[in-house]
Amino acid sequence: MIKRSLTLTQKRALLGILFILPWLLGFLFLFVSPFVQSIRFSFSELQVAPSGYDLSFIGLDNYTNALRIDPNFNRILTESVSEMAYNVPMILFFSLFAATLLNSKFKGRPLARAIFFLPVILASGAIAEAQSAGLIQLTGSSQIAQELGEQQNGFDPMILANMLGNGGIPIWFIEYIVTAVNRIYEIIRSSGVQILIFLAALQSVPSTMYEVAKMEGATAYESFWKITFPMVSPLILTNVIYTIIDSFADSQVTQYIYETAFTSQNFGLSAAMAWMYTIVVSLILIVVGFFISRRVFYYN
Repeated sequence: MIKRSLTLTQKRALLGILFILPWLLGFLFLFVSPFVQSIRFSFSELQVAPSGYDLSFIGLDNYTNALRIDPNFNRILTESVSEMAYNVPMILFFSLFAATLLNSKFKGRPLARAIFFLPVILASGAIAEAQSAGLIQLTGSSQIAQELGEQQNGFDPMILANMLGNGGIPIWFIEYIVTAVNRIYEIIRSSGVQILIFLAALQSVPSTMYEVAKMEGATAYESFWKITFPMVSPLILTNVIYTIIDSFADSQVTQYIYETAFTSQNFGLSAAMAWMYTIVVSLILIVVGFFISRRVFYYN
């Protein structure tokens, strides 16, 4: 009997399956049941009963109520999508810029990397839960740190706006840059994971490419756009998807859906809102992923 060895493509496919296997098992054993149950809730009216709850099928009434009758859902959903479209480019540009700086060689580089990731740890749910339970005590808060930073900062954004305006930059772009400067603390807090991902991508770029480019007389600017940016483009797609999901996971819509379920006790309407929210996020991810993936460069 002849044993046929696996091809390279088959080995890579097997490694991919093994990589997602823990998530797949967790989804099958932990999330499939709530997943199907939430679909049932969205098409039903739930009433709490002594034995648990009773479901009455009402079709698309919950979806109609969320879109046409509820006074806040459409507004909050639109504001969340607009805020996401506004914040994602800021976070990505800053993350790539910071990762490029942190990838260069200088004294204290490990400490600088830890400082950039520290806001992510302090803003995590685990830290907040530990503080609320009294297990740890943090002096100050992110809001206080932000206010102190603004008071100590002598930089006037109008100087930057006038400088860009004198250079012929469009007004809408100047407003965008000034807003990003004023929200620098929030951007740093939301960029820790993206910086780490970009750092991993930058460190995977072969140094021989830069050596050859330097021998050919390429400048640092040309090396960035001809070598660095194409090589990290697959991780740009990853960071875009991660940033979009992260921005939606902590949005006003999520809080409103939670309040509709556990404050108003309208679980069917809350489930319908959650599914419409999921559909909107999925459509955005599909469209963004489709257009960005067409520009991604894969190095073999």
